[in-house]
Amino acid sequence: MWTMMKGRRLAAPLMLALALAGCATPPPEGDRPVALRFAMDAACGRDLAGIAPVPVQVRDARLFVSEVALIDRAGRAVPVTLDQNVWQHQGTALLDFEDATQGCTGTPDLNDRITGTVKAGDYTGVAFTIGVPPALNHSAYEQAPAPFDLTAMGWSWQAGRKFIKIELLPQGGVQRPNGTPTGAWNVHLGSSGCKGDPVKGETVTCAASNRIPVRLERFDPARDVIDIDLKALFAGTDLTRDGGGAVGCMSGPSDPDCTVLFQAMGLRLKPTVEGGTDGGQPLPEGQRFIKAVRP
Repeated sequence: MWTMMKGRRLAAPLMLALALAGCATPPPEGDRPVALRFAMDAACGRDLAGIAPVPVQVRDARLFVSEVALIDRAGRAVPVTLDQNVWQHQGTALLDFEDATQGCTGTPDLNDRITGTVKAGDYTGVAFTIGVPPALNHSAYEQAPAPFDLTAMGWSWQAGRKFIKIELLPQGGVQRPNGTPTGAWNVHLGSSGCKGDPVKGETVTCAASNRIPVRLERFDPARDVIDIDLKALFAGTDLTRDGGGAVGCMSGPSDPDCTVLFQAMGLRLKPTVEGGTDGGQPLPEGQRFIKAVRP
């Protein structure tokens, strides 16, 4: 009995000390895990509300994200070190919002988040780039690690990858200028005007980078979701018609269907002067289809 009482006497001050210690928040040290959640209204087989005057469904919805960072209260971007897995490699991640059912043509697997570690701190924002860095973009698909080995995300004629692949199926199809209907309205964003064959070891150069920088100043990594708003992306675009060139927008600087779409993505479609080098560069006003939301 005395031993039990003695143990209780010792335990009481110890518990009090632990409680008091818990009241003081120690300064952050080391790295901490982080998971960034993304959302896109792109469920296979479901009509997309408000995106067109006719019902529209998704056929494919995937994109690459790189250069991920969290923004602290001082406005500094602190890089996130991404985990290595089938969705993430060398700081670049593939997001996949379709599951290959009900008319979708991608893969059964879904991925709506990016995981990694970041230096412990107080973060109020997030930044990233939609696109694949040049060193990883221009490589042979059959020799590349996942997720760069997907030929469906490859863009062989431009010697790179599709940064964004969104394919939509409007009811009644897409009317082409010659009157011939076709099924899908496609958005394939990637670097364009590229020269060089990486398979032969040649250095690849591109006239237009077409990588989208995204910076959301108000974002709580623990609570908020990064929403990719298709309605905002396609505002002002008639998904039932194609203006010429490739069906939809495949990043061609002369494609009339890319004009409004590139403005929504915050990219300059054409150089400001003939022969200029600012084609495919970010516009000062930035993108307007990605935002932070709280579920």
